[in-house]
Amino acid sequence: MMYWDGNMGAWGYVLMVVSFILFWGAVIAAIVLFARSMSPGNRGRGSNGPGGSAAEDLLAERFARGDIDETEYTARLAALRRARGA
Repeated sequence: MMYWDGNMGAWGYVLMVVSFILFWGAVIAAIVLFARSMSPGNRGRGSNGPGGSAAEDLLAERFARGDIDETEYTARLAALRRARGA
């Protein structure tokens, strides 16, 4: 390949364009995935903050939406915390 004359042909250019797109797509995907994993709002994989749990977060969301009242919220929250402590 020391004396390459630059005559790749049509398939050579197609392969070059496809590999260029795949390479930069992989680089961009890696950056996006890294940024999403480092974001403080990442709740999907067990990172619920100090002292919190996914069940407590779900219970708080239900209370905020009005699905449950305050007495049911406090009773269920106490039950969750007792079960976690045991």
